[in-house]
Formats: sequence, C-alpha cells, structure tokens
Amino acid sequence: MVHSTPTQHGILPTPPLPEDLPPAVLTENARQVLLRRYVRRGDDGKPVETVEEMFWRVAYHIAAVEEAWGTDVMERARSFYHLLSSKAFFPNSPTFTGAGTLLGQLAACFVLPITDDMGRAASGIFQTLRDAALIQQTGGGNGFSFSRLRPKGSLVKSSAGQATGPVGFLRVYDNAFGEIAQGGTRRGANMAVLR
Repeated sequence: MVHSTPTQHGILPTPPLPEDLPPAVLTENARQVLLRRYVRRGDDGKPVETVEEMFWRVAYHIAAVEEAWGTDVMERARSFYHLLSSKAFFPNSPTFTGAGTLLGQLAACFVLPITDDMGRAASGIFQTLRDAALIQQTGGGNGFSFSRLRPKGSLVKSSAGQATGPVGFLRVYDNAFGEIAQGGTRRGANMAVLR
C-alpha cells in the first residue's frame, strides 16, 4: 500500500505495519464496512491502506501521545493494535478517521452552550454556531440546548423589536450544518434540545 507523506492532505507519517502482527479477526462484512468507511483513500478514491494498516495507524498515533511520559511508543502501539485486531476494543468513528491527521480530532460529541445573545457573548447564538461548524469540520458532532433563547414574540429591549424565537435559530443551525461534511467525509450529527 502507498503511505502518505506528512504534507499530503494533512496526514501524519505512520511507521509501516510490523510484519509480525497478526491479521485482524473480522467477518467479511465487518472488513467491508471498515474498508468502505474508515481506511484512507488516495486522490483517485481508492484505498491506500488495508484494514490492518488502518488499525496500526490508529494504534500508533494513540500510543504516540504517551511518549511525553516515557512510554515505549512502539510497544504501546503493538498493545493497542492487538486490542483492535482482536475486537477486544473498538473506538468511535472519529478515532478511526482522525488518528494520524494534523487535527487529531478523536472526540465524537461536544455539548455547546447557547445564550440569548446575537454576538457579544462567547456563547451567543452565532458564536456558538461558528464554534460548532469548526468542530463539525474536524469530525465531531454537536449537542445544543436552545432553551435559553427567549420565546417568539418576546420583546427585544435593545431594538424594541420582537424575538424570532428558538425554532427559527434551530433552522439556521440545521441549514448551516447541511453544508458541512463532518471531517470532510460525511454529513454530521447534531442534537438540539428545546424544553
């Protein structure tokens, strides 16, 4: 398989899969799902890594963060690889897609506050939308509560107008996220709460 260079598509270098590691114990269906959804692809859309190489990429980059504490990265990566290839442990989707990238986004979900403010507060309606869009772009999903927004028709003191209400802003968020591919690969998942 072809291995990406550090500058190619934001992919970090991964040492080659050690030859003595066992193949993954997977059903053919599981292997096909992993090939279809998670292995790296080249510009032509064809896989540039096998499922085993993907497991190794994930294992190596998870282990690499422990180098700061004196951990033998290759030994730890081998341990992680064995957990993955034996199905003793499977991480979430963002770990499969984000491990070995410059962003290194491995979290699946972020819960963000939304306050009843149009732009001056750090957790205002549009600042939170901006933050959520950036999170989604890196592969994370978002959760929000629109419950702090004043109801439709409420007085807006600063403009003497009427509030549009939380449902209108929920539509704004939905439209924005409809245009963002989560991690550049799929439409993202979001959860909105209104009580």
